[in-house]
Amino acid sequence: MPDLPPHLWYSITSFGGAGLTLPLAIAIALWLAFGYTWRMAAGWLLLLGVAVVLVTVTKLAFLGWGVGVRVWDFTGLSGHAMLSTAVYPVAFFLVLLPARPAIRVAGVLCGLGVGIAVAFSRVVLDAHSPSEAITGCLVGALTALVFIRGSWHAAPGRLSTAAVTISLAILAFALHNVQVPTHRWVTHLALKVSGHDRPFVRARWKAGHDARPAGAPVSQTHNTLSPPAPSKA
Repeated sequence: MPDLPPHLWYSITSFGGAGLTLPLAIAIALWLAFGYTWRMAAGWLLLLGVAVVLVTVTKLAFLGWGVGVRVWDFTGLSGHAMLSTAVYPVAFFLVLLPARPAIRVAGVLCGLGVGIAVAFSRVVLDAHSPSEAITGCLVGALTALVFIRGSWHAAPGRLSTAAVTISLAILAFALHNVQVPTHRWVTHLALKVSGHDRPFVRARWKAGHDARPAGAPVSQTHNTLSPPAPSKA
């Protein structure tokens, strides 16, 4: 494991936050619609939307009902890992779409590398287990690669490579430290849907302290649960 100062790990992990990656994804869609076709833009947003829903569902399942895989220490897909491995490869692909295939491949690999670095930082910072970071990466990479595969032979657009590069770079660095309380929102939704007054948390769940009869009312179950966990995505 690289021996980096904590502030560098936090800096790396910030590149996977929803406050940065989602606006970047929308900017990519706008460039696709303007320079290529609206179908490419819609396809990109649809694929990313499916991935976001998948991450959200796994988090809701754990926070609301304790659904996870104890042997893998899995409580839900890492949102940071998924978003970074989905968005950055597509960003590089968009910038390099007019270039030769070999250069495009190199760019996509660089984007995947950024996503893997973010996922690794989540494990180092104890925000996620390895299984959650890896599965998040897999979902994100699949999202990116499916889009890239379908758009590989797109006709050259009307975009200026410099304009696209500069705009995405400015957006990435301007929003680098923007925090969005996604974990708090998902936790609130999980409690609302499940009817419980406290979410499941990893430590007690792994120890098997959160077991309860199916369908038991909140009044019979909330004393077995721990207080809300720190924000993680």
